[in-house]
Amino acid sequence: MKKSSLILVAVLTLITSAALASIQTDYDHSADFTQYHTYMWGQVKTKDSLWADRIHQDVDQQLKAKGWVLVTADPDVVIAALGDSHNEQEEQTFYSGMGGWRWGGAGGVATTSTYTTREGLFIVSIFDAKTKKLVWKGTATGSLSDNPDKNIGKLSKAVSKMFDKFPPKR
Repeated sequence: MKKSSLILVAVLTLITSAALASIQTDYDHSADFTQYHTYMWGQVKTKDSLWADRIHQDVDQQLKAKGWVLVTADPDVVIAALGDSHNEQEEQTFYSGMGGWRWGGAGGVATTSTYTTREGLFIVSIFDAKTKKLVWKGTATGSLSDNPDKNIGKLSKAVSKMFDKFPPKR
């Protein structure tokens, strides 16, 4: 029984740590995405130029796979992106020595620990070049690793999932 519980905890931990970021997309339902075939990059805001390059590469790869073409002038749409991160604190309290659930002052020790995690936010916005109107937006949020290589993989997976059902069909 104990061995199966440990295996279950290990599997749940692996699934949780490997899970993709939370991905959300939205779009202008009146926009005709069949008219869009070319794009140009607008602003990409990140704290690190390496990440700006990675964002360009991952989004370009997805759009190229959809048949879109990157141009330097007169695009159908303009793409902007934002990548940011912040520290988030979480408290977890563990109880020990209580000998089961008892009310009314049963002995035991409560230990509260504070954990800091790095959370990331990534947004891709697509604007109609002629009207300057937002026509599509994808947002990804999730925990970041201390290992940059893992975060590169997380970005690629998030962008892939973000563009999975792109362009939207009316």
